[in-house]
Amino acid sequence: MDKIKIIGGKKLNGKIYISGAKNAALPLICASLLTDETVTLTNMPMLSDITAMNALLAELGTQIDSFDDFVDEHPTKTYSYRTPKFKSLVAPYDFVRKMRASYYVLGPLLAREGHIELSLPGGCAIGARPMDIHLSALEQMGAKIEIKNGYVHADVDGRLKGAHIIFRIASVGATCNILMAATLAEGTTTIENAAKEPEIGDLIDLLNAMGAKISGKDTSILTIEGVDKLHGARHKVIADRIEAGSYAVAAAITRGNIELINAQAATLQTPLNILRSMGVTVEEKENSLIIDAQDRELEGKDIMTDFYPGFPTDLQAQFLALMLTAKGASMVTETIFENRFMHIPELLRMGANINVHGHASAIVRGVDKLYGAPVMATDLRASFALILAGLIAEGETIVNRVYHLDRGYEHLEQKLKGVGADIERIKEPD
Repeated sequence: MDKIKIIGGKKLNGKIYISGAKNAALPLICASLLTDETVTLTNMPMLSDITAMNALLAELGTQIDSFDDFVDEHPTKTYSYRTPKFKSLVAPYDFVRKMRASYYVLGPLLAREGHIELSLPGGCAIGARPMDIHLSALEQMGAKIEIKNGYVHADVDGRLKGAHIIFRIASVGATCNILMAATLAEGTTTIENAAKEPEIGDLIDLLNAMGAKISGKDTSILTIEGVDKLHGARHKVIADRIEAGSYAVAAAITRGNIELINAQAATLQTPLNILRSMGVTVEEKENSLIIDAQDRELEGKDIMTDFYPGFPTDLQAQFLALMLTAKGASMVTETIFENRFMHIPELLRMGANINVHGHASAIVRGVDKLYGAPVMATDLRASFALILAGLIAEGETIVNRVYHLDRGYEHLEQKLKGVGADIERIKEPD
């Protein structure tokens, strides 16, 4: 397993290009399964999660082509997907265990083929994320579902039927899955308490470009009028708001100044307001954000995660690390996932002052200094929190198990090195 070595103490200054959003790209890839025509996705991030999803679709029979491309003069990838017919309707354990988002094939295959066998998914160990919301909604649409031997077996006689579905929580995964399934259902489907994340809006834009009839974008009530067939389309993936938020914190924690090219301020208002309230200057431009914390003494602030447009759970670990450099005490409360404070024991080893209360909240007190240490990444976003701590720690920090980072941060070392960080990847021999 590769490691990342950081020598702390450098202020970060410069520009970082924000890649396409992983959490948007994964359901967009699966939406291509709804048609036998070509779906082309531009501004795709080059990440291990994308590679894993592509491998799963290839196993199902999708023809995939990739092209080197440029967006705003920055290198990126374009992928085309075409599935004229399926060679398998089984999403096997060896593929699905690598990435929880593999469950996005459930809705499309059931809608188009009337059958799927899906291994129960894996992913980050950040708490239970049950699939019962997905499965209950599909049952309301006429699917027959059985779980046996670690697999979901789902069938439908003919087409799925439109239904009035009310989610008990605003699940992003279930909203994506049912949106895709409902596009080819017979009749009209209404989803109440739908998730409103920007990645959902991006999926709706692609599906409508493919011929779907979906209304209610950016609201909690979505209406989908089923159609007989979808066609191909070309679509640009939105910028990754979590990557943008992570590098915004990198600028703030090092008291630097970074312009985040391609970042969309509209998708980050809650975390940006937290930064402003701490004393960071945030300048919103048409196609970028400038984060300036030079010579600032930051004030600690309380944070509570919530569904969008609330504070993102995927930025909780990064902002917790930032609070270590602020005056006073901050309370960080996690309401979305349990087990999402696994970065705290590693930060404590670096000299952090954090007291955890139960599983849901932590009191973070600012410290004068952190100290470099070998630390272990436990999940994707916790990994970046350790990178942030390493950027300001005295001495050398070694972050182990960085395959977590490769799932969600494209060219991380190059981007940070480009703004002045002393960081390198240590390749482990095979």
